[in-house]
Amino acid sequence: MEIYNKLVQKEAKLCVIGLGYVGLPIALEFAKKISVIGFDIKENRIDLMKQKIDPSEELEASAFDNADIFFTANIEEIREAKFFIVGVPTPIDKHNLPDLSPLIAASQTVGTVLKKGDYVVFESTVYPGCTEEDCVPILEELSGLKMGEDFMVGFSPERINPGDTQNTLTSVVKVVSGNNPVALDNIAKTYELIIRAGVHRASSIKVAEAAKIIENTQRDVNIGLMNELSIIFNRMGINTYEVLEAAGTKWNFLKFYPGLVGGHCIGVDPYYLAFKAEEYRFHTQIIKAGRFVNDSMGFYVAKQLVKKLIALGKNVLNSKVLILGVTFKENVSDIRNSKVSDVVHELKTYGVNVDVNDPLADSDLLMHEYGFGLAPKIRNDYDAVIVAVSHKEYLEFTEDYFHGLMGMSDKAILFDIKGIYRNKINKINYWSL
Repeated sequence: MEIYNKLVQKEAKLCVIGLGYVGLPIALEFAKKISVIGFDIKENRIDLMKQKIDPSEELEASAFDNADIFFTANIEEIREAKFFIVGVPTPIDKHNLPDLSPLIAASQTVGTVLKKGDYVVFESTVYPGCTEEDCVPILEELSGLKMGEDFMVGFSPERINPGDTQNTLTSVVKVVSGNNPVALDNIAKTYELIIRAGVHRASSIKVAEAAKIIENTQRDVNIGLMNELSIIFNRMGINTYEVLEAAGTKWNFLKFYPGLVGGHCIGVDPYYLAFKAEEYRFHTQIIKAGRFVNDSMGFYVAKQLVKKLIALGKNVLNSKVLILGVTFKENVSDIRNSKVSDVVHELKTYGVNVDVNDPLADSDLLMHEYGFGLAPKIRNDYDAVIVAVSHKEYLEFTEDYFHGLMGMSDKAILFDIKGIYRNKINKINYWSL
């Protein structure tokens, strides 16, 4: 009997390895159709999920309702599963090189419980070839089994966009692949159980891996271009958002915008592709250029603010700056690889006193990750306010509100990174990318 039929008839269980912002939604969606085991190495996260609490703060408690799922941090309790989905992070190290340690550890976990007839599908974003060259050998070594003969492998890249309530897991086409036609067919039919938008059957695992990594690389390069243009237009005294608004009246103009590019996808994935390209003796130019520009924007913003403060006659040393928003994007609590931290640290090198406020971020996590936390309270004597993230809570702020934060001073400045308040500021000094 095919693994798909066994899953549907609940004669086999599916196990999701890694219950973060990718793994948990997948596990819960499948649990509405089949029997699921949710596995994570962090017991405190498992305890929260057993109470219908999403540690990533993306899902409501109702998402856990009517779910045939068992949460565990015990490897022994996942042995009965026959279909494994791996959704662990794939970060970069301090040298911007791929850090496969979470993926390797997850492969080792699956390898120790793998049996004949099992399926393993990887969802973690990787460079082309990683699944078959890095993960499969671990599965084969620890299990003593052979891919294609004893077990099947596939790759189906995650396309979850944190904070996006429109383009959700089930409403976005899922790319699927397998090590042979039989594996592809079973993997595709299994995902079709939960993906309303349907699946796209890639011709190979490498094609599926490459498709995912260029999605974010394309966005990164385009945003890098916008950031470079914003630097040029700033020197010319032209507002970048006004330029983009005018250019966007043409039907085929791509609407990308400048900003701080962080997070665990766009700010990371291009490095994976560039790394793999080196193996084939190709040194990427455009990809690395886009990364360089985007990685530099936090420092650029800080330096522009220092220049503006000096121009206003301010003593930069011990000046007071409030930064609103520190998560890597709007309306999420995730602070991983947030480039706002670059702005904070760069300003501090000039002796600036920096307060950070964010309604969604966790102060303790910020302190652990970046060495600073949230300000206990907001003052009313700031020399500058930087709105770095367009949280919905900030969208209704008025010019009078900002003026009040500045002690009604005419020598203070509002830095609007995302251009939220463009054409709404008249009385106070204003700057945007």
